[in-house]
Amino acid sequence: MNDASFWTGTVAQACGWSLLTIGLYFAVKRVYRRWGRWWQMPLALTPLLVIGVVLALHVPYRDYYHSTGWLIVLLGPATVAFAVPIYEQRQLIRRYWAILGAGMLVGTATAILTSWAFASLLGIDGALRLSLLPRSISTPFAMDVSRDIGGTADLTAVFVVITGVLGSILGEFMVARLPLRSPLSRGAMLGVAAHAAGTAKAHEIGAEEGSVAGLLMILVGMLNVFGATIFAALS
Repeated sequence: MNDASFWTGTVAQACGWSLLTIGLYFAVKRVYRRWGRWWQMPLALTPLLVIGVVLALHVPYRDYYHSTGWLIVLLGPATVAFAVPIYEQRQLIRRYWAILGAGMLVGTATAILTSWAFASLLGIDGALRLSLLPRSISTPFAMDVSRDIGGTADLTAVFVVITGVLGSILGEFMVARLPLRSPLSRGAMLGVAAHAAGTAKAHEIGAEEGSVAGLLMILVGMLNVFGATIFAALS
C-alpha cells in the first residue's frame, strides 16, 4: 500500500467509523436524556445502530474492528482512573466497610455462580462458558479477565452489555417496590448488580446513590478479577 492509498483508505476508514460510533453514542445519549425509555439506553441502542449501519454497508466486522480499535485501547487508562473515586470515597469506605465488604462478597459470588449455573443449564462449555463468568463487572475489567481465563473478550463485552441493561431495568423496578430506605442500599444494589449501566441509573435516582453505585461497581470489579480467575482455575 502506497502513502496515498494509506491516507485515503485506512486512515479515512478509521476516522469515518470512529466518528460514526462516537456520534451515534452522543446522539442516543441525548435521546435517552430527553425521553428516558429503557430501550433508548446508550449501552443498548448504540451498538444496535452501529450493527445496522455495518450490515447495511456490507462492511466485514474485522474492518470495523480495526478502524475503531483505538477506542478499546482507551479502556486501559479508564481502568486506572477507577482509583480516583475510591480515594474520593475513602470516608464512606471507612464508615461502612463491614456492610460494603459483605455486599461485595455476596454480589461477586452470586454473579460468578449464576453465570456458571446458567452455562451448565444450557449445555455451554469451553471458551463460551468462560466468557460468561465476568459478565457482571464493567467492560475494562471484564475483557481483561476474559482473556486471562481463556474466554473470548468480544463475547464477554456483549454479555456485559446484556447484564447491564437487564440489571438496570430490574434494579429500577426493585428500587420502586422494595423497602430500600437509604441511598447506600439503593446505590449498592444497582452498582453491584448492573455495573456501569446500574451506576448511570443510580445517578438518575440521586447523587448519593450514584456515588455509592460507582464505588461498589469498582470494588466489585476488582474483586471479580480475582474471583473469576480462581473459579476458572479450580473448575
